[in-house]
Amino acid sequence: MSGIVGLVKYGLAGNIPSIEKALQKIGAEVRIVEKESDFEGIERLVLPGVGSFTDAMEEMESAGIRSVLQRAIESRMPVLGICLGMQVLGKIGFEFGETRGLNWIDGEVRRIECKGSVPHIGFNTVKIVRESPLLQGLGEEDEFYFMHSYEVRNYTDVVGLTTYSDHVFVSAVQRENIFGVQFHPEKSREAGLKVFQNFLKIESRKSSAV
Repeated sequence: MSGIVGLVKYGLAGNIPSIEKALQKIGAEVRIVEKESDFEGIERLVLPGVGSFTDAMEEMESAGIRSVLQRAIESRMPVLGICLGMQVLGKIGFEFGETRGLNWIDGEVRRIECKGSVPHIGFNTVKIVRESPLLQGLGEEDEFYFMHSYEVRNYTDVVGLTTYSDHVFVSAVQRENIFGVQFHPEKSREAGLKVFQNFLKIESRKSSAV
């Protein structure tokens, strides 16, 4: 049993409806999480995000969500960050100034520097460089939808890499029960649904409410 999936809502994380719909399509029970009391009974968390690193962190702080998220991590609950939700897992971001992230993975977020146009928008593949339960059953022919101008620069937790205009960037990370994908599974058709299905199968080590 996957338990209840908590979909964290903060500010203008505008991909929430499409993520909720995709999760429900594969049979997940989803709860929108906006305040501390919403975390009760949650077995795993999805951290979405569309927008800027700075705004996202400010919104989480003002909503009082950050401290509760930290307790969820300490309880070993599986967490999946999507797009900006993956980026804020890092230590620091440099979008509109310097902003401290959640510091759950060892990485920083900087603007993509390549010969191609930025933002990077459209379908692309992921090269799996380290085995991860999140990407189980997926191959290099599977395509995922990307839309981002910034990237996570990390060298210790990488499980997937993507090439865009001869530039290689981190597209999937994992550290213990913390997962992140730069692409949007909810917009990635069957491959994206497979990512969500894999996430629901990851064992929660959390035995009681946050």
